[in-house]
Amino acid sequence: MKATHLVSTLAAGLGLALAPCLAQAQEKKPVELRYTTGAPPTGNPWVMQINRLAKYAEEDSKGEIKVQPFFGSQLGSEQDTVQQVARGRIDMGGFSSGSAALVVPEITLLTMPGYFRDLAEQDCVLDNHLVKLTTELFDKKGVRFLGWGEVGAVELFGKKAYAAPKDMNGVKAAAYANKTQTVFYASLGATAIPLGLPEWIPAFQTGMAEVVQTVITYALPSGLTKVAPVVTRYGLSNAPSVTLINKAVFEKLSKPQQDALIKVGERAPSSLLRAEIRGFENTLYGMMEKAGGQVMTLTPDQREVWRKTLEPNHAKVVDDLGAGGKAYFAAMEAGRKACTK
Repeated sequence: MKATHLVSTLAAGLGLALAPCLAQAQEKKPVELRYTTGAPPTGNPWVMQINRLAKYAEEDSKGEIKVQPFFGSQLGSEQDTVQQVARGRIDMGGFSSGSAALVVPEITLLTMPGYFRDLAEQDCVLDNHLVKLTTELFDKKGVRFLGWGEVGAVELFGKKAYAAPKDMNGVKAAAYANKTQTVFYASLGATAIPLGLPEWIPAFQTGMAEVVQTVITYALPSGLTKVAPVVTRYGLSNAPSVTLINKAVFEKLSKPQQDALIKVGERAPSSLLRAEIRGFENTLYGMMEKAGGQVMTLTPDQREVWRKTLEPNHAKVVDDLGAGGKAYFAAMEAGRKACTK
């Protein structure tokens, strides 16, 4: 056999041997995870936080995970997409506790106005006393809980101020479809109208809604303050958010890929996420006033009137949630007791 023919034969054989390996390498593509959020695509810290999550996940998985964010409710309203994550139609997302309560109703207890004494107490209870139970509850619904985030202080946005609870009587209020807001508005004589985030602005424009409870970090960037230019800062509710991924999607990932997603929460913990959002709030209120909006901050006495009016709602919300609600509330109470020691 001639040398040239031998070389050709060996090369051909080597090529055949390597072909499956090369094909496998070419076929191995990053796992793409669609991340849904109601956050507007610009002008808010959530964009930075979600893009950072995607960056950390890619880095720590060595390029094996690509998180693709869809901002501004591109895949649907929070109320719809949180349930799609539970069903596996969307991979993952970040959700307000109000929307997450559609999957795990007990989460609505975290948004009860006037329950937590201050932000420090709330943060302590969430981080040190509710992670395990919250993880278990979402797990039963086919969802993996990846950690707490922050939405911000929930205030009243409308066309006028609401200095006292009686001012809410007869008002039409845009609301999440959960027990807390239903009970809250009913106790004030207001009518709760369930609406998704994209529906809020049109509702104010048509007169369908006159007030909504939300955060300045959403209200200003989204343009809501243009149709609801007066905010009443009553300081009785602060809304955590949750990062969720479909359980089946998570379990299909390799162990290193799963660890990469979990490590995101270590590199950017809930304490950092909260600090970023809360630090931005006062800046936005200043911007709102410069744009012609009005910011009314209640006095301590006015705030106490609100607190006393709303406090009886807590027991009713808990009772409406049945045994699960009572168990979650018991964990909240135990956490609050531990956090005050």
